[in-house]
Amino acid sequence: MMVFRPADERGQADFGWLNSAHTFSFGEYYDPQHMGFSALRVINDDRVAPAAGFATHGHRNMEIISLVLSGQIAHRDSAGNQRVLPAGEFQLMSAGSGIRHSEFNASTAEPLHFLQIWIQPDELNTEPGYQQAAFDRQAAVQPVITADGRDGTLSIRQDAVVSHVRLLEDTEVVDMSADRAYYLHVIDGPLLLNGQGDDVTEKYLQAGDGVAITAEAGIVLSGNGAQALLFDLPGIR
Repeated sequence: MMVFRPADERGQADFGWLNSAHTFSFGEYYDPQHMGFSALRVINDDRVAPAAGFATHGHRNMEIISLVLSGQIAHRDSAGNQRVLPAGEFQLMSAGSGIRHSEFNASTAEPLHFLQIWIQPDELNTEPGYQQAAFDRQAAVQPVITADGRDGTLSIRQDAVVSHVRLLEDTEVVDMSADRAYYLHVIDGPLLLNGQGDDVTEKYLQAGDGVAITAEAGIVLSGNGAQALLFDLPGIR
């Protein structure tokens, strides 16, 4: 089954310095039909004005992923990490028992565009942690975050895999398990999504579109230059 989440139906927030689109309920945006999906709680598509950002604030028991699409994030946290996250790199902050941090647009002239993603951990009150890495394209669907940190991926405290989808002229078949839940968030389109199985679905997806996928044998992805994130998550009971 596929449930589509069009980009233009997401929750919207505009604070002047921040323009954000919320795939799931967040902040002042509340929709009981969109409270998250499996362990995935937040996908915020944030655009931050030059020199602006999120002042120091706290988190607990959440795995927080950032991917910069353009610009740079200046990150500082209470664990002593002070880093700059450029476009294309992944950051994973495990809030664990508690951490405070700030995130600012590192430029005084250029806007910042990034995705912030929250995944609920399967362990609580663990030691906070910080990871950051860039991943060269080695496959059309490339794991970048895994539970065991295999093959140099970032390690998340959840039975989950986050893959960076980067398509060229190839068509990629992604096999799926019936006891897992999957979410596809499009970064750049158009991306042609084909379902496999008895109920075949074909749909072109654009930037910001998403689709929740359960009980599918797999999907086929194509689209020269299309990018997306694919979340492989615990099954929904």
